[in-house]
Amino acid sequence: MEIIPAIDFKDGKVVNLKQGQLDQSTIYSDDPVGMAEHWVSKGCERLHLVDLDGAFDGRPRNADAINTIAKNHPNLTIQLGGGIRDAEVIESYLNAGVDYLIIGTKAVQEPEFVGEMCKRFPGHIIVGLDGLHGMVAINGWKEVTDISVKSLARLFEGDGIDGIVYTDIGKDGMMGGVNLHATKDLSDSVNVPIIASGGVTDINDIQALLEAGERVSGGITGVITGRALYEGTLGLEEAIALCRGFSADN
Repeated sequence: MEIIPAIDFKDGKVVNLKQGQLDQSTIYSDDPVGMAEHWVSKGCERLHLVDLDGAFDGRPRNADAINTIAKNHPNLTIQLGGGIRDAEVIESYLNAGVDYLIIGTKAVQEPEFVGEMCKRFPGHIIVGLDGLHGMVAINGWKEVTDISVKSLARLFEGDGIDGIVYTDIGKDGMMGGVNLHATKDLSDSVNVPIIASGGVTDINDIQALLEAGERVSGGITGVITGRALYEGTLGLEEAIALCRGFSADN
């Protein structure tokens, strides 16, 4: 399992939102490019970038900084979400060095788009499913649908996606522990890799996810963490070492 630091962009700054609420925002840095450098220096091998402005506006808003991070770190695996809603945007970011594009709102509104993008850009498409009480939320989490996370995950399973980023909105940014039950339940329901997100607080959450995600195929292959790293309740180097040790023992 990979530890994936998150850099959320808002107005050119690194922020974290509680439960996706703009009025519950904490600013951690005004230098996203420098923050990426910091996490790489701590051993980060995969980075999760979110264009929050793009998520709310439906189009990329922080492309310059994102492209600079990709250019500066060609050996770093980068996954990006927020405003990824057409093929031209996907192609542009892939050309800039981003490895995976996360389709969220568009995947819910036009499910066939995911299959089309998987065929056009094989090996580069991840679906982002954001859930509240098991139901999918879209448009920067402003709207909760009547579609269940599990049913939508199963729909995309046959499209050739490279994974699912599952975020529990009720836990996101709250540092109250991950929703282990829901994450494991989703992982057990599909044969695609699940990247957990939302609620990571400390090393105990990482240990729990490691134990819950152990499977021959699919499983919980990564965990995104933001606020815990920025607040210092989770050490990146310690978390990476735990994951490597767990893999070696298993």
